[in-house]
Amino acid sequence: MMVTDKIWPTLDYSRVPYRLYHDAEIYEREQRRIFEGPVWNYLGLDAEIPNPGDFRATYLGEIPVVFNRDQSGVVHAFVNRCAHRGALVRRELAGNAREHICIYHQWCYGLDGRLTAIPFRRGIRGKGGLDPSFDMGAHRLRPLRLDTIGSAIFGTLAEDAEPLEDFLGPPIIAQIGRLFARPVQVLGYNRQRIRANWKLYAENTRDNYHASLLHEFLLTFGLDRSTQKGGVTMDGRHRHNITWAEADSDTADFAYEAYSDAHIRNDYLSLQQPDLVAFRRERNDNLNLVVTSVFPSSVFVQISNSLAIRQIRPRGVDEFEVFQTMLGYAHDAPDMIDHRLRQANLVGPAGLVSMEDGEAIEIAHRATKPAPDRTSVIELGGAGVISDRDYRVTDVPLRGFWSYYAELLGIEPAGAVR
Repeated sequence: MMVTDKIWPTLDYSRVPYRLYHDAEIYEREQRRIFEGPVWNYLGLDAEIPNPGDFRATYLGEIPVVFNRDQSGVVHAFVNRCAHRGALVRRELAGNAREHICIYHQWCYGLDGRLTAIPFRRGIRGKGGLDPSFDMGAHRLRPLRLDTIGSAIFGTLAEDAEPLEDFLGPPIIAQIGRLFARPVQVLGYNRQRIRANWKLYAENTRDNYHASLLHEFLLTFGLDRSTQKGGVTMDGRHRHNITWAEADSDTADFAYEAYSDAHIRNDYLSLQQPDLVAFRRERNDNLNLVVTSVFPSSVFVQISNSLAIRQIRPRGVDEFEVFQTMLGYAHDAPDMIDHRLRQANLVGPAGLVSMEDGEAIEIAHRATKPAPDRTSVIELGGAGVISDRDYRVTDVPLRGFWSYYAELLGIEPAGAVR
């Protein structure tokens, strides 16, 4: 049994013990209390299953899931695990089918997850098979509750999860609505394996501080600089976060002066095709960076005109996968699609900035493993109260993540800051 007052050195989560990234018992508790717990997880897009019978495979933590559209147009989702022997029912990433049949023993399920047929159910020549009292209805694929915001489909396994809109809160709903204000189309997918704990990436997406220090490309071409007008906005419980910045709200000279003390320069790089970083305004605002991190493991991203959704998929205590869906709008002109695809090269396994995130996270994971009782120091933006900030140099959203994490895992100390 964990003793909560011995886990957290501070009540404001400004000190996070490294053991939380490496302890196998904690990792197993996360799978039960977070990914199977009373939270909503992003599954995919309505636009990915436009036709009856369309399906896609995804995950809740390590739990395999399928979501599909039935013949009447209703969307269903269920755990992708046969009731008989636990095999994956759907091994494909996506497809179209009238039913789902497990390859192992051919148990057959409808698009609503109901068990519809079992080979040799009555045996052969009166021998074997299932007992006549066997209840087919009791052995369906485990269903998820579903709800949507815009085109984004969210699911939960918990009957006691609060309504999705309450879970997300008004700022997050507004930003997801902003992304899906027009019908979207999928431009492609990529995925990246990182040998580290999944929470390091969840922190990274809430971290304003690293981007323009780690990513020389972002700093040089003004895609993300701490000198831009911007800040962080959270939901009321501080579990989700929006990092935002406005285009043309600083200058290269001001950035050069601000970063000189950190020995960071913004004049090493040049582009043969400057249009790669051009920001084409397409909304009634000047936001060129919006990173919306939804607890526990999804990120809705706008970097200039590149649009994407990232899913963090744990693969054990020491590894995770980032699965990314690249987006455009259904009525984009061909040159805008090309522009979005060019800017998509910023991210992904070989992205102009994503490779640096993966490397930094892996070296942090390796360095912290031998020191489970040491802690990180998360005080940028001040310790104590967890709240929105109208500036970029802050770690406060990380403390919001850990506050809700501790509540769900049952390791929240008495008197903790929320």
